Amino acid sequence: MPGSLASPAYRREADISFFSRLLFAVYFLEAGFVLIMAPWSVFWERNILAGMMPGIERVAASAFARGAVTGVGAVTAIAGLVELAGIFRARGGRQPQAGRNVEA
Repeated sequence: MPGSLASPAYRREADISFFSRLLFAVYFLEAGFVLIMAPWSVFWERNILAGMMPGIERVAASAFARGAVTGVGAVTAIAGLVELAGIFRARGGRQPQAGRNVEA
């Protein structure tokens, strides 16, 4: 049965979709957590590129810039969590059943 949920082609496609969505979610979580933590770390204060331009260094040192980067990180991490929840919600609700055809 080429269109059934139990076919190898469907399983391969479902596995690729699951793992690509999982990697996407993990990337967003990691990027979000880095953006949340980085502005408040020593790394942020010892930035060589910002040190070359005093104007950028003053802006980067301000609490407003740090808060903005932290906010972007929070939104990014939340997007990763939402994607992760969607992955497991879709994975749990879609169990292959023998004899069921996808082309309904």
